[in-house]
Amino acid sequence: MSKKVKNKGWIVTFSGTGINLALGILYTWSIFKGAIKQSIEAGGVGAFNWNLASLNDPYAVCCLVFAFVMILAGKCQDKFGPRLTAFVGGILVGLGFIWISQTTSYVAWILGFGVLAGAGIGFGYSAATPPALKWFPPVKTGLIAGLVVSGFGLASVYIAPVSQYLVNVWSLQSTMLFFGVAFVIAVCALSMLLVNPPTGYVPKGVAKASKAVSSMTAQGDASPSTMMKTRTFYTIWFIYFIGAGAGLMVISSVAGMAKKSMGDLAFLAVAILAIGNAAGRIIAGVISDKIGRRATLIIMLTFQAILMLIAILVVGAEQSSALLLVLLATFIGFNYGTNLSLFPSLTKDNWGLKNFGINYGIVFTAWGAGGFVMGRLSQMLFAKYGNYTSSFLTACALLIVGVILTLTLKTHKTKAVTRKKKAA
Repeated sequence: MSKKVKNKGWIVTFSGTGINLALGILYTWSIFKGAIKQSIEAGGVGAFNWNLASLNDPYAVCCLVFAFVMILAGKCQDKFGPRLTAFVGGILVGLGFIWISQTTSYVAWILGFGVLAGAGIGFGYSAATPPALKWFPPVKTGLIAGLVVSGFGLASVYIAPVSQYLVNVWSLQSTMLFFGVAFVIAVCALSMLLVNPPTGYVPKGVAKASKAVSSMTAQGDASPSTMMKTRTFYTIWFIYFIGAGAGLMVISSVAGMAKKSMGDLAFLAVAILAIGNAAGRIIAGVISDKIGRRATLIIMLTFQAILMLIAILVVGAEQSSALLLVLLATFIGFNYGTNLSLFPSLTKDNWGLKNFGINYGIVFTAWGAGGFVMGRLSQMLFAKYGNYTSSFLTACALLIVGVILTLTLKTHKTKAVTRKKKAA
């Protein structure tokens, strides 16, 4: 019986990873943005007719809707389970992409990609991590969260080249139709494998925990209202806003940044950044299980701030090096990816699993707000100055603020709990 339960935990984990491998198309926006820009510049019948300063708007709205829908989706996940929640997500994403495949209208893309697909991603993403975490002991929280969300980051490894190929061979609209149909099939099918453990289930490695540990875990199951009354919540929220916003700013424009040095192979920068993004989620999860979330977060934010300064030299160079650009994108993606495993782990550590879906949904609004603000700001600054220097400087300053705020967070007692379990 224990073997069957253990196997189900890994099935749930990798099913969630698979769902995120589809939903992570969000990170390929820079490929679609490039195709829209080319269409605007070419003009003619059926061409996109948008303001260049608005190119990131569907992406920015998608990030915002994705994040805020996570609250509703998290509540749905907590109440009705992950299977139904993810299924709804697959339907919404598919409908959004099918709609925009039929039009070049700015408003339709805002509603189709930004609102419908954004809401669908929110439902699917919110249902992937909670059931997986419930099958494993706290000592594996970072690892499991990292594995599930790594799919979202890794998606561009295959979606970027596939998108570039399909856009060149077919058209942007036909590519959107292809992805719309594919997402409905893939996400809805995998959603059937997402199940919570049975009532009273205790993960292996927790059964011998002391009463003190069990009591501490129960007290950690905070309601959303209780969570939002704490100073820790607002500190974590703003740090997430900074860490996510800085990374999403680069991700939304990486293909454009790489165009000068890589030409038609710019999509490779997106795909390689995705590898760093996925690796950051898994590696940060494992490291944070050992040295703590706060220490890992400080390292990540500091490294990201340094990379933003380096980016000014690499991206703004007269003859930019393709190799340096790819390495830069990989490391920025890596640091950004750490956010997506550290913050769900921080949420679980501080406020428990009982209301994890809605609690993390509320915390996740920081991701959406960061992506919306920094994505929009980056495009506006580029349209005004013709370079990304101002964007990188702004991100660097905010990341330093994030490091300072992280230093104020209290170190959680998860590590001590783990030792007690091992000693039991």
